[in-house]
Amino acid sequence: MRFMMLLNIDEKSVPAGGPSPELMAEMGKLLDEMTKAGVLLDTAGLRPTSEGTRLHLKDGKIEATDGPFAEAKEVIGGYALIQAASKEEAVEWATRFLGVHGDEWELTSEIRQVEEPGAELG
Repeated sequence: MRFMMLLNIDEKSVPAGGPSPELMAEMGKLLDEMTKAGVLLDTAGLRPTSEGTRLHLKDGKIEATDGPFAEAKEVIGGYALIQAASKEEAVEWATRFLGVHGDEWELTSEIRQVEEPGAELG
């Protein structure tokens, strides 16, 4: 089963200077372990909302709004697409993923199973 780990972050709470070299090293170790275990399919951080565009469909019309988005407190700051045998295993990997960030970050990870064509959701 594939799971999407969405990493939600309050952009105002990001430590000055972004991730430390130590965090990047620890994250690199974990991502390497996940890759070797055949779990990690893809991962990336996302650029700030100030560089994004939001599209909204209503009544058949599409409206575009450039960032930053004032009403957004938490936004998706990154993601990981993983392959896991169960939701419990996906939660374990997400727990480790969050854990390497230490106590200077405030993050939330939402883990959702990817719908596979023709497969039952577990």
